[in-house]
Amino acid sequence: MNAASSIRPATASDAAGIALVHVQAWREAYTHLLSADFLEAISVDQRTAMWSGILNSERPDRTIHVAEQSEQIVGFAFAGPARDADAPREVELYAIYLLAAQHGSGLAQGLIEATLGQRPASLWIAEDNPRARRFYTRNGFEADGARKADPIGDASISEIRLVR
Repeated sequence: MNAASSIRPATASDAAGIALVHVQAWREAYTHLLSADFLEAISVDQRTAMWSGILNSERPDRTIHVAEQSEQIVGFAFAGPARDADAPREVELYAIYLLAAQHGSGLAQGLIEATLGQRPASLWIAEDNPRARRFYTRNGFEADGARKADPIGDASISEIRLVR
């Protein structure tokens, strides 16, 4: 991270910035998994409403951090109680996204450290996502053998669960 970069807890006023990153990061990262039509149709307004609801909910068991570069949100991470019936850990990393222009900046590392620290956690990842897999491996996550098909738009994404 450089001097113009920072990681901080998200606030309710960050909904639009997080939504923009969410949509753009999907468009940058998932072109090999999801159709161009589906990715183009993702609505920033709908994601803003979704994030506004999340950020305004009274859920102290959830943690959300944003990464900023020159005071613009360029990434976020979101964790909370594990959602799987057979959850191997109490905490799940629901999402971590960073704009492609920020890859290699150290911001993703800062986000995971701020959001999870060294706590044991689980997460689901698209099986065909080698860059993310390397990142999680460096952070102590390993596949535990659990798999699922996640229907997203007009596709079904094969996902694997990672734990540490």
